[in-house]
Amino acid sequence: MSKKMSPVVQVVAIGIGAALFFVLGRFAAIPTPIPNVAIALQYAVLAVFAVLFGPVAGALIGGIGHVLIDATGYGIWASWEISSAVVGLIIGAIMLGNTVYEGLFPTKTIVRFNIGAVIANVLAWALVAPLGDILIYAEPANKVFLQGATAFVSNSITTCVIGTLILIAYSKTRTQTGSLSTEA
Repeated sequence: MSKKMSPVVQVVAIGIGAALFFVLGRFAAIPTPIPNVAIALQYAVLAVFAVLFGPVAGALIGGIGHVLIDATGYGIWASWEISSAVVGLIIGAIMLGNTVYEGLFPTKTIVRFNIGAVIANVLAWALVAPLGDILIYAEPANKVFLQGATAFVSNSITTCVIGTLILIAYSKTRTQTGSLSTEA
C-alpha cells in the first residue's frame, strides 16, 4: 500500500476481508489429524488484504473473521483469534510500501511477502497461540505446541502458495504507473 487510502475504502475492505475470512474458515477448512486444527485457506486471503490495505486492516480482518468463525462453531477461543490478528498485522507491516496495487509485484517483493508470511505464522502459531492457550485456558503445553506447529506449517504453506498466486494475478490486473502513453 504505497499511498493513503480513504477511511471508507479501509472500512469496506475490512468488512469484505472479514466476511471472506469467515466463509473460507467456516466452510472450506480442510481437517488435519491434529484436533481443532485445519488447513486454513483463509490465511491466504488475509495476507492479500494485509498487503493491499495495511497492517491495521490485516489485524482487524484476522481478528474479526476468526471471532465470527469461533462464534458460529465451537465457541470463542481468544488466543487463536488474537493470533489471526497478529498474522494480519505482521504481514501488513512487513509489506508496507509495496507496489502491488500499482501493478508491480517483482521477485524481491514476492520473496519479502513469503518471508513475512512465514515470520507472521511462526510468531502467531508457534508462540502467541500456544502461550495464550496455556496462560488463558490452562491447556497442556504438549497439546497446544503440537497444534501450533501444525497450524504454523499449514498456514505458512497456504499463505505462501495461494497468497503469492493471488497477488501475482491481482498485480497483472492493475495498470502500471507510467505505462500509458499518448498517441501523436
